Amino acid sequence: MRVGYWTKPDSDDIEMTLLPIGAGDAGRFGVTGAGAIAALATRGGEELTRQCPLLAGTLTQLAEALAAQRVEAPTTLLSIDHLSEAERSLLDDILGEGEVSGIVALPDRRVAQVQESVLAGLWRVRIEGDADGPARDYLEIGSIPAIVSRAAQDFPAPDIEIAAPPAGAMNVQPVLAEIRERMAAHRIGQPSHVINFTLLPMSEADMDHLATTLGNGAIQLWSRGYGSCRVLATGARSVWSVQFLNAMDAPILDTIEIGDVPAAVRAADEDFQDSAERLGEIIEAYFR
Repeated sequence: MRVGYWTKPDSDDIEMTLLPIGAGDAGRFGVTGAGAIAALATRGGEELTRQCPLLAGTLTQLAEALAAQRVEAPTTLLSIDHLSEAERSLLDDILGEGEVSGIVALPDRRVAQVQESVLAGLWRVRIEGDADGPARDYLEIGSIPAIVSRAAQDFPAPDIEIAAPPAGAMNVQPVLAEIRERMAAHRIGQPSHVINFTLLPMSEADMDHLATTLGNGAIQLWSRGYGSCRVLATGARSVWSVQFLNAMDAPILDTIEIGDVPAAVRAADEDFQDSAERLGEIIEAYFR
């Protein structure tokens, strides 16, 4: 599949396989929070503790880290390499698949896959292995995984070159000038600036010129909560295409955001507290 902003003939093709949490076991695909409870309910606490002696401690660490996490704080990473196969399998049941998922194309042509769990703010991150290094698989607590935030700052160009508009262009030049000005002014942590194309007439020539000028980015994120949202990084630093879609996957709100990773795919402080409470309930009910 193509990785980047709008699909263009010269965009970079990268071979990848997207692995959901629990991949390799078709029966676990799509397990929700309710499904995790049902899976746990079939086993007694003593049996779980006996079969998964390290998992209870890992879950307690996760609950404590979630309770302490704040949006403005650095993310918290937790390795799961010490868990047995049975413990990882049960962990997959508990985590399930949440609303947000995505990929980051790395400079060495590997791909990082991110999947939010049903516990908002708790993420599973997988990075492909290659001849130079093994694959990585870990948990991360934060508003968005650090690898996404770093890629958003490290990979795109800090400025854009605005070429002459093509025939048929109407509004693209002032839009590009606004984007360039906002790029230069933005600082990490500041509110994003939004340009709404739903309210701004843009011709096909305008959109083609906009896509060519901004270029392809390395990050694709999807949110499938109360409504679908597609968040794509451009090749310009801090510039994102954010589209809200209807049930037919047609855009109902089409915007450009200039700022940090868009809020549509980030966890909030209240998410951490809610997830900590939910995980605490699971630990109390099934591991004690």
